[in-house]
Amino acid sequence: MAGPGDPPEGTPEGTSGGSEDEYRSVVFDESFVRAARIQESSAQERLTDHAPAVRRRPALRRGLSRQVLILVLLVAVAFGTAVYMGLRSPYQNPAALRPVEPLRMTVIPLSPQGVVPGAAAAESLFAHSPAAQFRFGAEGIPLPASRRTAHFSDGQVVTALTTAKDYIVHSSLYPEVLTGQQVRPVRALVDADQLDQFDESFSRPSADGRHAPTGWLVRFDPARVELADPKIRVQGTLQAAETDSSTLEVTADHTFVYALRPTGAKTGAAASLFTVRRELHFRFDRGDLRTHQVQLAVSYVQAGPLSCAEDSTSRLRPLLAGETAKTGGPAGTDPYATDGTTALCGTLATSAQPQV
Repeated sequence: MAGPGDPPEGTPEGTSGGSEDEYRSVVFDESFVRAARIQESSAQERLTDHAPAVRRRPALRRGLSRQVLILVLLVAVAFGTAVYMGLRSPYQNPAALRPVEPLRMTVIPLSPQGVVPGAAAAESLFAHSPAAQFRFGAEGIPLPASRRTAHFSDGQVVTALTTAKDYIVHSSLYPEVLTGQQVRPVRALVDADQLDQFDESFSRPSADGRHAPTGWLVRFDPARVELADPKIRVQGTLQAAETDSSTLEVTADHTFVYALRPTGAKTGAAASLFTVRRELHFRFDRGDLRTHQVQLAVSYVQAGPLSCAEDSTSRLRPLLAGETAKTGGPAGTDPYATDGTTALCGTLATSAQPQV
């Protein structure tokens, strides 16, 4: 029986039965037609313009698909962001950072010109000395007004100043450090790359400008002196500045005045004042700011009354009330020792002593 698409009389002989299979290979879809380079002119065009039966089509303008354009744009944005973050990231390549230099230190004893003055009451000594208006303890180390630099934020500058202050407090005001019982509070604040120098300074002290414990901290000979007043007077300044794009430097200049008396002396024994001026230069890279540690670059110390003949490398041995400096100068300096340092000693001005 004939189907709905077949001729009424059936499929003629010699045909394919009306199937479209034999034409399937020559049926073109729309994309094929649009891509054809030759186009047949319409009958109207051939009549009016005497155009040829066919004409060549203009080349198609092949552009990138929208998806490809978006992908290229995203890659470009990601690459630009990576470059920007690489330039601005606080985590710089360690190879580009300045290497941590060893601490350079100078300790200068100041010898009195006469007898060291004393009094039974430490308050009386302070009241009649240049330290009369100094503040007590950490209050004498105020933080200055801070502002951001070209490469460091305001918070990073404050962190540098605060960490420097912590080092000064731990190394100049802690009783257990002053008496030589502890060094750990100071050591914990030192950059890891300076710890070998720090440890060697205490295990093998040397007056070589690199390994004097008194360059790292203030400490007295506990067999000789003790604090007569726990209220240490302090006055000085802190300043922060950027030295390069990866380094902040803090400069500290403080004068500390301690009231001392002989170890084990009875209450009421005469006390005397001992003055230490410390100029410290700290450096901070971004790693130090994260760990709250310091690189101590320079330590310049003047302290007195001391005897120039006494060794002040490991511990300070102050002259107490009623004492005078021993005869003799500082340790000899060998000009042939190219790696040595000059032994220095100064004179403590009379005006620096309390007028009692």
